Amino acid sequence: MKLHILGCYAATPKALTNPTSQVLEIRNRLFLIDCGEGTQVQLRKNKIKFSRIEHIFISHLHGDHFFGLPGLISTFRLLGREKDLHIYGPEGIQKVITLLLRLGNSWTNYKLIFHELSSKKSEIIFQDANVRVKTIPLDHRIYTNGFLFSELPGERKLNVLATAKYKIDKAYFRSIKQGNDIKLDDGSVISNSELSLDPPQTKQYAYCSDTGFNREMVPLINDVDLLYHEATFLETEAHLAKKTKHSTARQAATIAKEANVFRLLLGHFSTRYKSILPFREEAIAVFENVDLADDGKIFEI
Repeated sequence: MKLHILGCYAATPKALTNPTSQVLEIRNRLFLIDCGEGTQVQLRKNKIKFSRIEHIFISHLHGDHFFGLPGLISTFRLLGREKDLHIYGPEGIQKVITLLLRLGNSWTNYKLIFHELSSKKSEIIFQDANVRVKTIPLDHRIYTNGFLFSELPGERKLNVLATAKYKIDKAYFRSIKQGNDIKLDDGSVISNSELSLDPPQTKQYAYCSDTGFNREMVPLINDVDLLYHEATFLETEAHLAKKTKHSTARQAATIAKEANVFRLLLGHFSTRYKSILPFREEAIAVFENVDLADDGKIFEI
């Protein structure tokens, strides 16, 4: 997995900062997560091909997380897109987007497929042969979801030396990769564990923005490889975090520690702060493995 941060600041865009948007790359597939203002410009700056985006996940309907979506959809149309585009987001997102397109007489020449979400419990919203996406219910001022991206195990790898040793015909290779034992002509059975190797270890990425301090998410994100957790405020403004249902860096680190995640990535910083470095300093007092998101950064998972 590879995570491209397009924007990671809260609310108001500034000259050098962008509101929330990121692209997660899994096995050569791109998933756009949130789409704040300026997302398509950031996609161009980061040299990410528009045509590779087929699924967009919107956490909630606050403007700094989806105001870039109408423009991106429009640009796809101008570029002659033909592939379907799937959009996952809260109830109401279809009405908002389609109204803008209708009033502007600019309906797309490709299929827009909306998957509206309303459940307050975690649910699987997308799955194919390689990836599963589940919602992570968050605690914000309006209905909000985070998203858990899980790589699914691939096929087992062929143990070429073992198959040669037992002179196994190539016709059985597919079956071996699928985990099956093989019966030889003499009736003996060769265990799959001898004929194949474990597939590469799978990875998990949890995206949690925006939310107040919420221990209920911990069981859903246990042991993930990377947790992106909002840290809008420092502890000096904990009263504002509570009032607006956002989190402090210390609270984000507490969630990371309790969930036993491997690595914590902080983002959604309030632009009131002149530097984001104090966010890491505050978090590592609770949880050691902390990184700071910033526009244009790429993180390998």
